[in-house]
Amino acid sequence: MDSLKMSYRDIIAKVLRDYADFLGNDEDVQTELVFDTERDRYLLVETGWQDGYRIYGTLLHIDIIDNKLWIQHDGTEEGVAVDLVSEGIPKEQIVLGFRTLEQQKYTEFPVL
Repeated sequence: MDSLKMSYRDIIAKVLRDYADFLGNDEDVQTELVFDTERDRYLLVETGWQDGYRIYGTLLHIDIIDNKLWIQHDGTEEGVAVDLVSEGIPKEQIVLGFRTLEQQKYTEFPVL
């Protein structure tokens, strides 16, 4: 196992756990962490019921593809990339997969 990939996995797991802890759970809506370490897919999902409405959605989805962290979905206000960088992931290793190629050009992260 590549130690760099293992480190990325650990950092992603920590960041997603921090978000899950911040959001917490209540009796109606739960946050779920989904870690597929075999395929390198990591998700934070909300599920439940609130005021008679079904709550279900992916808040965060990060994949490791070719040793880069692809943020496939980011439902946070500040952006999970900021947290990943603060935990030691170089900006050059983060791809904002949820942005179009044109939008990616105007960020501080690589365009792929």
